[in-house]
Formats: sequence, structure tokens, C-alpha cells
Amino acid sequence: MITDTTVMPILHAVGLGEMQHFTTEKLRDHFLVETLFEPDSIQTVYTHYDRVIVGGVLPIYDSIELPPYDNLKTSFFLERRELGIINVGGPGSVTVDGTTYTLTALDALYVGQGSRSVTFQSFDAGEPARFFLMSAPAHYAHPTAKLAKEDASPTRLGARETANERTIYKYIHAAGLASCQLVMGLTVLEPGSVWNTMPAHVHDRRMEAYCYFDLHPDHRVFHLMGPPDQTRHLVVANHQAIISPPWSIHSGCGTSSYSFIWGMAGENKDFADMDFSPISALR
Repeated sequence: MITDTTVMPILHAVGLGEMQHFTTEKLRDHFLVETLFEPDSIQTVYTHYDRVIVGGVLPIYDSIELPPYDNLKTSFFLERRELGIINVGGPGSVTVDGTTYTLTALDALYVGQGSRSVTFQSFDAGEPARFFLMSAPAHYAHPTAKLAKEDASPTRLGARETANERTIYKYIHAAGLASCQLVMGLTVLEPGSVWNTMPAHVHDRRMEAYCYFDLHPDHRVFHLMGPPDQTRHLVVANHQAIISPPWSIHSGCGTSSYSFIWGMAGENKDFADMDFSPISALR
């Protein structure tokens, strides 16, 4: 088993006025997580947006344990945190304090505050699991629980005429797996559909993170960010993540269909808490 105690890289919060002067390179440095999945390792980033941690685990030949990290100044990772996990790869398992949960593609697991040991493993090295992680501070120990894709309240949205036919799966939310702050789910676009989340919106009460997957290596998603009247964009590849500040829209258009995980944390857990911007107001 691979385990480690190390220091996470940190993404400091960026003000709206500061962002308006950023080059493409600076935008990517501050808001794009380019490397989520490295063989037999865990990759994490600590953000100063609601102190959320995002990361990925790609176990192939070894099991991998979630380390405590020196940054957190705790004896174990979830001493004061909760954790959401969604598998976007082959079948694998997550063992929490001796209890093992099998996660196939697009299954999710919520791990409650106070859980001491979290270990990740793949069933087949030729088709390894890929676990996307999102963690937020927590003040209450909700129970660890799994939710399969089929049970995640699938909702069809969009239309072929607007190139955004998609299915939304909700996992961690007010009517699903209980949490303190986390809200997590994913969206799968139909073939020929490329737009997500349009009309665009912001929600100043919470930050959001996106993890793009099921995108062909030769294709990209143009992720729109910034205030509605001064948008910027980031070009995103498969298995990369976006950190979206509360003041920013988070919308995208791909050069082919794709899927993405969305996760939020902050003031509330109301999925519908959105301040929409009319398409005609975008600049």
C-alpha cells in the first residue's frame, strides 16, 4: 500500500479586479488543475475558496491511502473535514475504517467527518478506477454512504436545437446523501450536444469545481469564466479540473460531447441557488 505525509499545493483566492489583468498563463495557473490522475498516486490541491480540496486518485497496482497532509495540521485527513468521491474509471473500491465500498463507473461515496482511514484500490490494472475527490470543512459527522449512478435522481435537460441535451445526476445534496457543506453530482451530454450550463449563472454564496471526463484526447472544452460582462476562457482537456470562484460564471462548450463532475461548497446546499445572466448580457 502506498501512503505518504506531504504538503499539498495551494491555490490562493484571486480577487475580481486582479483577475481582469491576468494573462492566459496566469488564468491557467490559478484556476486550472491540469494533473488530477497520475499512476499509483494521489493528487490534491488546497484552495482558499471555502477551503475546498480537490484531487484525484489513480490506483493501478497498489492501494493508496489518503494521507493527513502537513497543511491541515491534523492527525488524519478527515478530522475536521468531509469527503465526496465519484469514480470516473473502471471498477474499484474505497475502504473507510475497515468497511469496503465497491464503486463502478459513475458511482459516488460520501465519507463523513471523523473517518480515520480511507484507502483506494482498483480491481483491474488494465481498466483502473479513477476517483475524483472533493473535500470541505465539516462540523458534524454525517454517516458514510454510497449512491449508485442509477439511484442519483437522473434528470433530463436541454434540447437538440440548443446543442445541450444532457442528463444530470445528483449525489450529495439536500434530498440525497447528507453532508455539511458539500453538494456533488455530474452531467453527461448526449452525442452531438456540446453546451453545458447555458444560460450562465453565478452563485455568490458558494464556490464550484468542475472535473471534465469522457472527452476524446484530441478534443477540448472551452470553459467560460469571469463576471458575465467580462468573460474569459480556459481550454480544458480530459481529466482536468476547474476551480470556479463565487464571482465567476462557469459554463462551457466542447469540440465534442463530454461529461463533467460538478461540486460545490459554501453558504448553503440549495442546488437551485443560482443568479442567471441572460445570454444577451454576456460580453
